[in-house]
Amino acid sequence: MSLVQYVVVRGDLNWPVGALIAQGCHSCVSAIVSNLSDEKTREYINALDSMHKVVLKAENAEQLSELSKVLTENEIPFYCWTEQPENIKTCLATVPREKSVLSKYFKQFKLFQ
Repeated sequence: MSLVQYVVVRGDLNWPVGALIAQGCHSCVSAIVSNLSDEKTREYINALDSMHKVVLKAENAEQLSELSKVLTENEIPFYCWTEQPENIKTCLATVPREKSVLSKYFKQFKLFQ
């Protein structure tokens, strides 16, 4: 069974590339650590050589917020990273799930480039 973790980074932030990558890392680690009791999360981290992520771009904070609502309504666990002390929501990462379970929630997003 192939698991995937979706990561959505805001594309409207005029931050250095390294800072944006850090936001993605923060949200991924937070999603994993806050869901260590989840069976699929444990399966994902036990396969260190085959972790699969899809990194997408949200156009703005509103699009990230709307995605958060949709995932919550559909009981998809995720972590939305808020950069402090600025209090800016920058990135969201799901817990690992089958692509067939998650992909429908991310069709409107493009790859982050």
